[in-house]
Amino acid sequence: IQAAWNLKTRALTEMVYVDEIDMDQEGIAEIILDENAIAQVARPGTSLKLPGTGQGGGPSPAVRPVTQSGRPITGFVRPSTQSGRPSTMEQAIRTPRTALTARPITSASGGYVRPGTASMITNPDGPFINLSRLNLTKYAQKPKLAKALFEYIFHHENDIKNALDLAALATEYAQFKDWWWKVQIGKCYYRLGLYREAEKQFKSALKQQDMVDTILYLAKVYLRLDQPVTALNLFKQGLERFPGEVTLICGIARIYEEMNNISSAAEYYKDVLKQDNTHVEAIACIGSNHFYSDQPEIALRFYRRLLQMGVYNCQLFNNLGLCCFYAQQYDMTLSSFERALFLAENEEETADVWYNLGHVAVGIGDLNLAYQCFKLTLVNNNDYAEAYNNLAVLEMRKGHTEQARALLQTASSLAPHLYEPHFNVAILSEKVGDLQRSYTAAQKSEEAFPGHVDTQQLMKQLKEHFAML
Repeated sequence: IQAAWNLKTRALTEMVYVDEIDMDQEGIAEIILDENAIAQVARPGTSLKLPGTGQGGGPSPAVRPVTQSGRPITGFVRPSTQSGRPSTMEQAIRTPRTALTARPITSASGGYVRPGTASMITNPDGPFINLSRLNLTKYAQKPKLAKALFEYIFHHENDIKNALDLAALATEYAQFKDWWWKVQIGKCYYRLGLYREAEKQFKSALKQQDMVDTILYLAKVYLRLDQPVTALNLFKQGLERFPGEVTLICGIARIYEEMNNISSAAEYYKDVLKQDNTHVEAIACIGSNHFYSDQPEIALRFYRRLLQMGVYNCQLFNNLGLCCFYAQQYDMTLSSFERALFLAENEEETADVWYNLGHVAVGIGDLNLAYQCFKLTLVNNNDYAEAYNNLAVLEMRKGHTEQARALLQTASSLAPHLYEPHFNVAILSEKVGDLQRSYTAAQKSEEAFPGHVDTQQLMKQLKEHFAML
């Protein structure tokens, strides 16, 4: 897993810099009959869909950037947040049949050999194993071969249907006493979106054999069902049976972080480091939390630790540059960003570095350099909403009102979850006398960030204007 920390900092001038489900009657009837459905309105602190309702009092969007779902940006990119797993059975069945091509496999390559051996013949121009010719019943009766074949079908070919058929035949041959096959059936159900069936399989496997991997898979099911509290209880029960298990402690920390309970997450990440002081994810997340808690010197120590461990990538030097700048170690700031630009592997990473360089330029007062950096950000990533917002602020300082308005509209359409573009539109419209547009934009800003004091004051002023009219 590659660490990817994207620290987007904030700076303030006259304007702010950036750093539900509608359902008809038929939809309600379908949900009543669907056992995989989850509650639409969850209790506070029990849902990942509304992380801001947690009881932990997490950071506000003014302190720490948030994703479109409302979760704070973490210090580590995880596979579960990046995966494009199919959410329905139809999507899962339509997934590519092989790892090298999107076309389904055919039986043309085995036309000139005996049917009994056609399925296992390796053809240089064809697939390694022709799944369409496999006699799954025969291989299911050979446990050692069946397990290796299942791993190949599931992980390499990504053919969930055939993998599930093989696992079902094998567990039936084992008289339902082999916990390993129950776990594999649960994994197939999970990939097909049948989370309740997967839960039953994992629970049955845990009764036969207590394994850490099974606990982790069952927790993934509960997270997909939007039951983070159940997943937390499962992890804590697992810690009673496996004391000090790093993966379980890290799982608890991830859930707390996704629920916006940053203080509890930091405590569990520290517990991870007590067991494994080279755990990259824990070090990165603790460093990120210290950075957004206005402690860049402490964050710098954690990132230097990663550098000593051999982590050498664009994201790390990007964060080192930011920490050095805010810790007033200016001699290392630009050299770290230069190294980050040199190590950038794609345009998105380059855009992040130029964006942060723009904030450094704003911090030292060189607005012309900041303007060029934000422009370079958009050259590398044309969908960078924060850069559009900050460019609008700079244009407004130059007196270019119409250009600023166009940039802010682009930013708000690209990232409606950010409150800064809406607030800036409200300020801009209020200055030119368009009170109705200002009020509409202020309402959107309040929806994105209800605790923003400046938005509340602007709303109060606009209501007073409307009352006078």
